[in-house]
Amino acid sequence: MTVNPKDTTYDPEYKKDNLKLLRLYLKMTQKEFIDFFLTDENGKPLMSVASLSNLEARGGPQLNKVVLLVSEKLELNAMLFSLPADQFNDALSLNLNSSEVAQNLQEKGEKGGNTSRLVNRLTLHFADEIFNGNLKRGDQIEPERVLAQKLGVGRSSIREALKILNVLGMIDIRPGQGTFLSGTDENFFVIPLSWSLFLDGVQVDSILEVRDILEQKAAELAAKNNDEVKTARLGDVFYKIRKAYEENNVKDFLDLDIEFHIAIADLSGNPIIYSEIQTIRNLLKHVSETGMASEEQMRQIYLEHQKVYGSIIAGEPEKARQAMEEHIKSSSSRYQFQ
Repeated sequence: MTVNPKDTTYDPEYKKDNLKLLRLYLKMTQKEFIDFFLTDENGKPLMSVASLSNLEARGGPQLNKVVLLVSEKLELNAMLFSLPADQFNDALSLNLNSSEVAQNLQEKGEKGGNTSRLVNRLTLHFADEIFNGNLKRGDQIEPERVLAQKLGVGRSSIREALKILNVLGMIDIRPGQGTFLSGTDENFFVIPLSWSLFLDGVQVDSILEVRDILEQKAAELAAKNNDEVKTARLGDVFYKIRKAYEENNVKDFLDLDIEFHIAIADLSGNPIIYSEIQTIRNLLKHVSETGMASEEQMRQIYLEHQKVYGSIIAGEPEKARQAMEEHIKSSSSRYQFQ
């Protein structure tokens, strides 16, 4: 089924935004979208998650091909992608409500998304109970039946969410005894927060925005911190980066780049910033397909690291923040993720 709206202006500039709107409408992660719509006859992906993210954000030469492939699979008129966002949404509702393919995709997305949301709801529930004095670390939590009733979901959904929290280390499921809050103080709520990035799927643009903010704040706080052990660790990482640069060892240089940023986050003294940057850095390492292309790029990165490191060691918070901001902006122009 197709829709032919009247009295409207078609504009190809809308295509990239509408492509993302469609994916969100279907409740699919970027990887799920690629696996379903953008594979060849052998099931091999036609693009990476990073490439799709760039396509949704900036467009590109592959945009028309992707729109045609998606339209064909959903039996949509490809011209719909050139409509303004509000008209495109209306067209999706009208065209996809009767599409068995679209309905199956939405149901699949809702099941995955519901588990993730329930994990977050349970985390907030336990936090409220702790702050209100009803629970403390190591206490036994309410039975699945009670939690299901309070949150308005089925017991099986509660059971699945609790299994995830158990794996994350927030709770301790003891067969035959019950379920208990973790007695460990360290990173009690930070771990579920970090791993929610994975549970919710890889949304590269949003993750990059959060990363940029956290990296700048981490550098600023690191310059204020007098922790000798963590400062020494950062110095050791920077020394290794300089050595890798001087020896033109690209692999070590790239690996140490991640360590450098994580060491700064650690020196910030904020455990949430440290955990989030560590998670985001490792996540982006897996979804990025680009790397260092030349010795000149290595030189630029090294000099930028040197400026960030020097500002932190000198105890100059604002200069450290600015140096990190400049480094991130320069990295974005060199290759997809830094």
